[in-house]
Amino acid sequence: MIHNQWYIILESSEVRSGRPVGVTRLGEKMVLWRSPEGTVVCMVDRCPHLGAQLSQGKLCADRLACPFHAFEYDASGQCCHIPALGKAGVPPKAMHVDIYPTYEAHGYIWIWWGDPCQDLPNPPFIGDLDDSFSYAGYRDPWPVHYSRMVENQLDVVHLPHVHYNTIGRGNRVVVDGPLYTLGEDNILRIWVYNRVDDGAPPRKPEELLPPQRPPFLEFFFPNLWQNRISDDLRIVVAFVPVDEENGIFYLRYYQRMVKVPVLRDLVNWIGLLGSRYIANQDKRVVSNQIPKKTDLRMGEKVLPCDRLIVAYRRRRKELQEASGALLDQVFNNN
Repeated sequence: MIHNQWYIILESSEVRSGRPVGVTRLGEKMVLWRSPEGTVVCMVDRCPHLGAQLSQGKLCADRLACPFHAFEYDASGQCCHIPALGKAGVPPKAMHVDIYPTYEAHGYIWIWWGDPCQDLPNPPFIGDLDDSFSYAGYRDPWPVHYSRMVENQLDVVHLPHVHYNTIGRGNRVVVDGPLYTLGEDNILRIWVYNRVDDGAPPRKPEELLPPQRPPFLEFFFPNLWQNRISDDLRIVVAFVPVDEENGIFYLRYYQRMVKVPVLRDLVNWIGLLGSRYIANQDKRVVSNQIPKKTDLRMGEKVLPCDRLIVAYRRRRKELQEASGALLDQVFNNN
């Protein structure tokens, strides 16, 4: 995983008021719940007393009670009440559960996976994907590390082969470019130029004209992707890390062409069915890639047409190393 990043881990609808939800994300057991004001709280799913799972407990107003001995923890993770000590008892300060800062917007829940920080920036999102769009979505577990899921959506070479009867129709097997930009904002913007084999060799990026339209694909580090089919039609995927060998594919079909409520929902549902069919074509292959997790240097033989995957791996490694260096600096200063 990449340290010091905001990760989408759930959709808002998966954490309801009145009950805690236990999940595994980024290799950690977590429990999420809502305060009476509706704010999402995320903490380690382990009572520091004797290790019970807090997700099996219950909510008591603005606190989460352990299912074992009813220790109550507030939104900061501090234990505020231990029944065995009586009403006047003061829980020890060491009775504390680690928490993850959360952010909620656009129907997603993010957690901050990194060092404590007083003024965290908001996580990046797709700037022009506003309330004028409606969407339908689904979630699907994939038996691979989330990095394989990401790279699959950056791979323009597989389209005419895996998706020969859907988005890859036309036998456009030759890959010109592709073009991409990747700046300090850590957004990978991509323009795709696949074509039918006419005998001419693939054109290099510098041989292509500068793009005159918005990018076809955008990837927002660490785990959000958009396919801009048009200004009014998008496919958005959050690649949610579960552990080193598993991820969850959260796909949304967005459109703003049809706005009449019943017809809108029908269009969204039909679009989602098509998107799921296409995603399942990928899943069949990606689920069996070896190894399940990728890295910048892992012995795979890449080609110039794989430059998007290489760019992703290189920036991911840079972010991992940068956060590791920062962590070393903190330890050295202490």
